[in-house]
Amino acid sequence: MSEQTSGTAASEPNRRAVIGGLAGAAALTALQWTPAFRVESADAAVPAPPGLPAGISAYLQAYRNWSGEIRVDEVWTCAPTTPAQVVSLANWARAQGWKLRAKGYSHNWSPLMIQPGTPTNILLVDTTKHLTAVTVNSGSPASVTAQTGVSMLTLLTALENAGYGVTATPAPGDLSLGGVLAIDGHGTAVPKTGETLTPGHTFGSLSNLILSLTAVVWDPGTSQYKLRTFQRNDLAIGPLLVNLGRAFVTEVTLRVGANKRLRCQSWFNINVDEMFAPPASATGNSFASFVNQTGRVEAIWFPFTLVPWLKVWSVSPSKPFFAKTANGPYNYPFSDFLSEDAADLLGQITAGAANLTPTFCNTQMGVVGSGLIVTGSWDLWGWSKNTMLYIKPTTMRVTANGYAILTKRADIQKVVSEFYTYYKNSLNTYANQGRYPMNGPLEIRVTGLDNPADAQFAGAVHPTLSAIRNRADHPEWDVAVWLDILTVPGTPYSQQFYRETEQWVFANYSGTYAQVRPEWSKGWGYSGTAAWADATMLTTTVPNQYRTGVPAGNNWDSAVSLLNQYDPHKVFSNGFLNSLLV
Repeated sequence: MSEQTSGTAASEPNRRAVIGGLAGAAALTALQWTPAFRVESADAAVPAPPGLPAGISAYLQAYRNWSGEIRVDEVWTCAPTTPAQVVSLANWARAQGWKLRAKGYSHNWSPLMIQPGTPTNILLVDTTKHLTAVTVNSGSPASVTAQTGVSMLTLLTALENAGYGVTATPAPGDLSLGGVLAIDGHGTAVPKTGETLTPGHTFGSLSNLILSLTAVVWDPGTSQYKLRTFQRNDLAIGPLLVNLGRAFVTEVTLRVGANKRLRCQSWFNINVDEMFAPPASATGNSFASFVNQTGRVEAIWFPFTLVPWLKVWSVSPSKPFFAKTANGPYNYPFSDFLSEDAADLLGQITAGAANLTPTFCNTQMGVVGSGLIVTGSWDLWGWSKNTMLYIKPTTMRVTANGYAILTKRADIQKVVSEFYTYYKNSLNTYANQGRYPMNGPLEIRVTGLDNPADAQFAGAVHPTLSAIRNRADHPEWDVAVWLDILTVPGTPYSQQFYRETEQWVFANYSGTYAQVRPEWSKGWGYSGTAAWADATMLTTTVPNQYRTGVPAGNNWDSAVSLLNQYDPHKVFSNGFLNSLLV
């Protein structure tokens, strides 16, 4: 594997051409991307929602998802101030034949919320403006009650101020709580060797911490939608714990535990072949070795580079002497924007000079190495949220696939080594043909599985549709290895590459060795030309991952049945969900 490019650009584009190429290929930074912005309604291409409930007004808004691949130029939007107004909207939508889609910060890749195009009879319900109340319930055990529009940054800050926290969380702070729970949001954490779980915490998804939730559901007795509260020991709550946007949850109560100080060390001097070596030749620098030492690890490897960026968190009540105190989140400013050199390279790549991809990837990794040194952020220490939240809205916009590989802990190194070997060889095969489908990093995280007992709620049920729901018939499977590969949207051959990779992943991690489930918010179901477009994957392969090895009363089919019972008129649905949840 070489650090050098295999050629040079045919011509040197000027700065304006570079910027034009960037904007045309993808919305990559905050300067070029806005998640949503209001538009004038005078000449709207879509009809206005008729006769909204009193006290609720609608406005036209453009919609963009994280990668910019789902773009809707005009969609009607409203911002209810109370859960009762959401109920009024649901009954209005049912009567008028409209659909409601709960909207958070739009930090997702998938069409779970809205599909591209010009929607008709769809009203986005922005939860982030008013449905943001948070109440920390101190005690032993402790909990937090929050409305679902609150951001993860706000929620974790409120917990920190009260002395509480979570073991792991997704890296962006600009996620709504409702959005995180809808797709079983997670971070990276398993117990280090010899570690026991702290009460109030979980090594699984944040959905596994839910004690109760309130959702808008259909009441057949009154033929109206209403608010209904579900407890964690009620089997009926199962599909609502991870609902994929097929339900509207207004409030949740989560179990929480004592906050922890974490040290986050970054390593960028370990050869990638050594870190992802086969188990038989693995050293103390192997990925699994770091997992055993601290339990909290993330590897970020740019293709065609020699070393990954390895982040290793460890519980550290006292500040290590050389560590830098992190008094707030987002401590890697060098990763928030493309450097000028990287932007120039990417502009040339999107203009057709794909052979510059290795140079671009090495430039990106060079920025990481120098940035960690210049900012002194290679060794951070602080309250948990300050080291776990590190992705800002200005971070480079890329598309990503995502899979959870359920397996036993002893096979973590085997899982990552096999994938790395396949991925590297496949990239090299494409490169030998002058094709470079991947220009973003491979990201690897490891979590525990969702154990309902972690919620400290007698009789707690499993989150039915969680990607890391455990298998009673495979009790030895106790971890999930999360694999994501990223690239700029529209990169030539990327869709073909994603499909080939997905087919290999499902074939390789199977049988008694492992099981694959898609990461709901990322790309999956590749047809070769688009994500979420393989009919077999949507209608058979993925649903079967929630049938095999789980009880009939709490599996894919029961979840679909209950979600249809809660919303028989499919007010909280869209075309994609209608094709998936059948």
